[in-house]
Amino acid sequence: MVAKPVNLDVPTPALRENDAGTLAREILERLTYSIGKDPIVARPHDWLTATVLVVRARMIDSWMAATRKTYAEEGKRVYYLSLEFLVGRLLRDAMSNLGLMDQVRTALGKFDVVLEDILPLEADAALGNGGLGRLAACFMESMASVGIPAYGYGIRYQNGLFRQELADGWQVELPEEWLAHGNPWEFERRESAYEVGFGGTVEAHPRPDGTMAHEWHPAEHVLAVAFDTPVVGWRGARVNTLRLWSAQPVDPMVLDRFNSGDHLGAVEESARAQIITRVLYPADSTPAGQELRLKQEFFFSSASLQDIFRRHLQQYGTLDNMADKMAIQLNDTHPAISIAEMMRLLVDVHFYDWAAAWDIARGVFSYTNHTLLPEALETWPVALIERLLPRQMQIIYSINAGLLAEAREAGKFGDGDIRALSLIDENGGRYVRMGQLAFVGSHAVNGVSSLHTSLMKKTVFRQLHRLYGKRISNKTNGVTPRRWLFQCNPGLTKLIGSRIGEGFKDDINELAKLNDHKKDTDFQEQFRAVKRDNKIQLSNMIGERVGLKVDPDALFDVQIKRVHEYKRQLLNILEAVAHYDTIRAHPETNWVPRVKIFAGKAAPGYWQAKLIIKLINDVARVVNGDPAVRGLLKIAFLPNYNVSAAEVIIPGADLSEQISTAGMEASGTGNMKLALNGALTIGTLDGANVEMVERVGAQNIEIFGLSVEQVEKNRTKGHQPRAIIERSHNLREALDAVASGVFSPDDVGRYTELIGALYDHDWFMVAADFDAYHSAQRKLDGIWQDQARWGEMAIANTANMGWFSSDRTILEYAREIWGVI
Repeated sequence: MVAKPVNLDVPTPALRENDAGTLAREILERLTYSIGKDPIVARPHDWLTATVLVVRARMIDSWMAATRKTYAEEGKRVYYLSLEFLVGRLLRDAMSNLGLMDQVRTALGKFDVVLEDILPLEADAALGNGGLGRLAACFMESMASVGIPAYGYGIRYQNGLFRQELADGWQVELPEEWLAHGNPWEFERRESAYEVGFGGTVEAHPRPDGTMAHEWHPAEHVLAVAFDTPVVGWRGARVNTLRLWSAQPVDPMVLDRFNSGDHLGAVEESARAQIITRVLYPADSTPAGQELRLKQEFFFSSASLQDIFRRHLQQYGTLDNMADKMAIQLNDTHPAISIAEMMRLLVDVHFYDWAAAWDIARGVFSYTNHTLLPEALETWPVALIERLLPRQMQIIYSINAGLLAEAREAGKFGDGDIRALSLIDENGGRYVRMGQLAFVGSHAVNGVSSLHTSLMKKTVFRQLHRLYGKRISNKTNGVTPRRWLFQCNPGLTKLIGSRIGEGFKDDINELAKLNDHKKDTDFQEQFRAVKRDNKIQLSNMIGERVGLKVDPDALFDVQIKRVHEYKRQLLNILEAVAHYDTIRAHPETNWVPRVKIFAGKAAPGYWQAKLIIKLINDVARVVNGDPAVRGLLKIAFLPNYNVSAAEVIIPGADLSEQISTAGMEASGTGNMKLALNGALTIGTLDGANVEMVERVGAQNIEIFGLSVEQVEKNRTKGHQPRAIIERSHNLREALDAVASGVFSPDDVGRYTELIGALYDHDWFMVAADFDAYHSAQRKLDGIWQDQARWGEMAIANTANMGWFSSDRTILEYAREIWGVI
């Protein structure tokens, strides 16, 4: 495994010129010699690819220089392991960060090609589902922007998360084919290919010192082949690497079987290997689905660790100093199996004794928890791991034995606490608790908002927190302002610069200077004009996607996130039903015109979430077609929500719906993006909303509903949702309309069970929070009618969101967990 040391004396290519003439010449060269097209017949996608190649070349110069610098300085590296990297389109991001946007636009203009026409042709990389993957992408960009040497490790999904379409209002899942025409940003690294094993047996041999050596003999092998994408930071400060693994067969075909006529059997091994990296989050409701999910997680974890070990040994020749030279961050529980795999590599392959190996592993790993939901804190059947990863299961047992012995020695845990601490959950079967494994094997564990971190200590990791009292810290999430302000909202960015100067682009905290202008009526008018331009773009998207014409002067009320019961899209649409009824009952009232915009995907196996999507579309069909509403309320569900859609929706939003059940949202980052772009927030005291109240001021955000403590009290002591519903005229009428089939005349009983659950238990406190939510919405109607007040609040939101930059978050990780600065 020890490779030849890197020779740093080889000269680097000269840096390229960035004037429009040089760029035009290079674009023409790439079009001609890399794509093989005459400009006379070149199509828009050809010009896009040629432009990508020219921009990528400028990233490569800095990429190589940054890599050499890290080797030369023997700097500490960060390795960020994540099952998701929702990077979105990369061309605009790269041009903006390199300062090339205007020059490339001018260069393309020489060929009568409009940059804005070809940008939408770039595929949206289907490498994530939602907040987890987008956070990882923001973090990669921020690490490059603040100069931290880093690798991101993940999976190169061929189809990724599904493409969402709507058929009669129902979600339909189709394969996402983002790689159908290749990916011009990536580089295949054939030399960085590693075998990953599954199944087989473990052989034990006695050592001379009386201990046992173990050797794993997998029954199945696949190749993990690396594909690298450069990630450039702001102003090209640094270029880091996103390395994604593709699963390929060791032998592409069994030729003997093919020649004997078994053509399908001959490629069975190839298909079994490639399926590992085909789809993000395959449904795990079947044993086969569970096995595939675990295979995915181990596949990318093992390949990443082999690559990390190879690089470290190549440079240093020893693993003794791993904790001094690297930090491995586990982004949620998906890569938790890395801890057992690192122990196997250290003990079985490199012959470290257990104690020394454990010190190295703990010194290297840290873990970010992203959820308190039991279903998201992964557990795998012991029998599945024993069959698929037999040596790793032995190691997990050994880690668990040490953990329980340590807990008993502490003398403050009873038998119930010991069972709760154990890595093995024996309640109703035997399962490995991956969150526990990640916690125990890491020197640092963090939550992603102050509330979430506090709840971690009290709930899912209560006993581990008692045992390791200093291990948990908070690192509130953030978003990169480059993509989520400068790039997606150039009009607002230009306006801000005209008022406070350009310094905020390098220090986002300078946005606070806008507080001096929030009462300025001229600035409010300019701010409103930018917002309206963005709303026109969003109106066009709504028209194109769902055929609905909306008024950009209406209040645009936005809820864009994964569809889940705890995120409470159901609360939102039920309030819309109540409002619809009130508008019809009181046509004399001066109602605020409102457009309610929903977007988000439901997990394929999550029936309730898919039913909520159908309900939204059923309500939209009735409301949008009712002349009695007079256009005062319109509802749109935009299909196939992704990063590129968010870049249009977020700048055009007036109101941001952050209405999760208190205590269930770890942080949220959509709340930050929307507020940064001047949307007011209506939300519960959940996740990072708590810190947003502190930063933007309670007077500039609309908080409603039960607190975490009140939710917990309701759940433990019981509450009476039926009585709550009976007392609320608006809610009762809305529920009756939905349950009786007003919005589903083709299937009158479609929503009977959905509504019945609110009467019976209301676990997500939809009924409990409804009246408070309805009142908050009407209060916001009143504020909207005072445009000066709304404008002041909107500007205050933008002005005070600098703290929520992912640069700040990354610097906290770097100083307090990774030790890289």
